[in-house]
Amino acid sequence: MRCSPKRSLTAAFTASCLLLFLLLLRGSSWQGQDPQEVEFRDLPSDMVLKMLKQEGALRILQDVDELSAPRNISYQLLAGSLSPHKKFLAVGLASVRRPRGYYLPATLQSLFKQSSEEELQEMVVVVHLADADPGWNAQVAADISHRFAHHILLGRLVLIHAPHEFYPTLEGLKRNYNDPEERVKFRSKQNVDYAFLFTFAANLSSYYLMIEDDVWSAKSFLTAIRKAVASQEGSNWATLEFSKLGYIGKLYRSSDLPRLARFLLLFYQEMPCDWLLVHFRLLLTQKDVIRFKPSLFQHMGLYSSFQGTVNRLEDDEFEADAMDLPDNPPAAVFTSMLVFENYEPSKAYTTAEGYFWGKNPAAGSVFCIVFHQPARITRVRVRTGSNERRGDFLRAGVLELGRGRRADGRDCSVYITVGTFEKGNLEQQGLEKGAPSPVECVRIRVTQSQSEWLIIQSVDIWTART
Repeated sequence: MRCSPKRSLTAAFTASCLLLFLLLLRGSSWQGQDPQEVEFRDLPSDMVLKMLKQEGALRILQDVDELSAPRNISYQLLAGSLSPHKKFLAVGLASVRRPRGYYLPATLQSLFKQSSEEELQEMVVVVHLADADPGWNAQVAADISHRFAHHILLGRLVLIHAPHEFYPTLEGLKRNYNDPEERVKFRSKQNVDYAFLFTFAANLSSYYLMIEDDVWSAKSFLTAIRKAVASQEGSNWATLEFSKLGYIGKLYRSSDLPRLARFLLLFYQEMPCDWLLVHFRLLLTQKDVIRFKPSLFQHMGLYSSFQGTVNRLEDDEFEADAMDLPDNPPAAVFTSMLVFENYEPSKAYTTAEGYFWGKNPAAGSVFCIVFHQPARITRVRVRTGSNERRGDFLRAGVLELGRGRRADGRDCSVYITVGTFEKGNLEQQGLEKGAPSPVECVRIRVTQSQSEWLIIQSVDIWTART
């Protein structure tokens, strides 16, 4: 399915979205009551009228609350059966007929082949065959059932279909962004496809992973996701991201899926799904993108599901071995370099989107990571520069491990050098053998002044298992 390019989103839509969605978050039932009285009584009357004048809006508002539980939609179960036990992870994808290309079998093969037997026991894959042609859905269901009979029998793969009569109108929709009518119809239906998929999957697992039907998976991606979730314990996240592309690799708590389904149904004709997902994250008060690197999923399809156009999107941060994710213990990050705009040092170390960008690094400039608790370091990998700013890499520098944290908590008093940068990058393994243990600081020190600025893309640290 095609990933949309980024475009500016209007403040007016965001405000309307916020007002409507916050009302939904109240959890009030609309059954047996006038939705205008229940949901809009606290809003200015002119705003209410403006919202309700949209064609079909009242009908959608009345119907959408009934979609908060799977039993309220008569899904067709095309293959598989539901496990009585809740899994750790549900992987969901929607698939329709493509004018060119058929990638679903390869996607499913990758999901299962890249998972261990133990991981498969904690996972269920749900495929929404969402094409309007029932013949195509039946043909694909038969093909997939034949290829993956083992996983279907074990309850690891479920194929469903939400009948057309449950869909809101797909004709005469608003043509936002000057999109052609067919494009608006395609992306609007896609929003509803996903909404019905979310609704079905809401009670199957603790977490839900959104992918597309044309992706490769990294080895042991479930274990990597479990590790990432554990690292966010105590934080109020709404979305964790394991790919930089479109709808691929987006993780949600399953408890949020009914709200997300309502959200997509309310605004299904306004904009593409990936843009709506951004608004959903912001409305649940997660300001910053939390994306883990390397990416666990890679787009492989050459032809888009919309009109068969060529789509060569790739995630340049994908790595096939998910078990290689770094630990990056909790730490504070400091630098003696001048920081450009909001490219803060922490962005090179944490899961926040972006990187560190420092001005005019001089000999002796440092980038220092100070651990909250001493750690046993086994491996460090540093990447500098970027595809957009290829000249802003570290020309000359060393990696140092330190002990004796200073009173101000911004540095250590004693360091040893464990590696030298080559062409802007560095990777050192086996550090537990020759480095002081435990380590309290990891420091990058510039050894030669350079006129170019410095981008530190990522600092990845692995620690010994205790």
